[in-house]
Amino acid sequence: MTIDFLDPRGEPETVPVPYDLHADLAGPATVALLANGFPDSVAFLDQVEAALGSLRPELGFARYDKGNASSIADDEMLDSIAGECNALVAAYGH
Repeated sequence: MTIDFLDPRGEPETVPVPYDLHADLAGPATVALLANGFPDSVAFLDQVEAALGSLRPELGFARYDKGNASSIADDEMLDSIAGECNALVAAYGH
């Protein structure tokens, strides 16, 4: 009796494209932290802020919370993020 092991991963049909979007955080900058409303998304972003803050103490942080995972960030929130922040970290939790 032989046992055959099959690799469940498929072969990609598209060529990977590097993600080149970035934010210039060379000087003083503000990073938006957006929780999506799932449980623990705020707690997760607390840890992200602590980790980034310890690596880059000059960074400022602005906190945002959609409050409900099924809703989208409204225009007012997006305008606030775009006007006040240089980068955005969006997070979810479960």
